[in-house]
Amino acid sequence: MENKAVVTLLAALAQESRLAIFRLLIVQGPQGMTVGKIGEALDIPPATLSFHLKELTRASLIDARQEGRFIHYSANYQTMGSLLSFMTENCCTAAGAASDETSCCS
Repeated sequence: MENKAVVTLLAALAQESRLAIFRLLIVQGPQGMTVGKIGEALDIPPATLSFHLKELTRASLIDARQEGRFIHYSANYQTMGSLLSFMTENCCTAAGAASDETSCCS
């Protein structure tokens, strides 16, 4: 994953409502939630929610799918996994070397 992509992902999550939406969708699993249910769960007005969902979708952190007249949003676990991998890529060697330990992950 490139630095520019990571910055985009972190910027999308660097807002309280968007972080709350993403965390809620992570817990919901692949089935996700409808827009209305997300708004109810987090008490976010529809216009504001729409803006935040658009930003998270643009960053590929969440996916949208139409089912009848409802739009379901779900977390994009592949993107989340790539971000986590990038963030932890050198954690053991860098932290271990800084403190003369053999591994920070054990």
